[in-house]
Amino acid sequence: MPDRRLPSPPTSPCQSCGACCAYSRNWPRFTVEDDAEIALIPGYLVDDTGSGMRCTGNRCAALVGKIGVETACGIYDFRPVVCRECQPGDEECLTARRHHGLGPLEACPAT
Repeated sequence: MPDRRLPSPPTSPCQSCGACCAYSRNWPRFTVEDDAEIALIPGYLVDDTGSGMRCTGNRCAALVGKIGVETACGIYDFRPVVCRECQPGDEECLTARRHHGLGPLEACPAT
């Protein structure tokens, strides 16, 4: 009988990186989000000024996992616009990867 399982979807290179989420405490900021969008983010993850994500050092508090190994965003569906705009292989991605001693990625489709 033929194997009828669907192939697994390709994983994003972000899931083995996370460098952009631990590059700068100033990076995960709110830019064009309205109050309703920000309200979807759990309050304990919003910084004290209400202008961005809470960070521990340079690492966003919503990031889970180990940089360069396996990572995920704890609020992926509600992440700020700046997080959505950083794409695998773009200049921001490459800057963050260099900061963490990770090699470059080739640009790939958005995930």
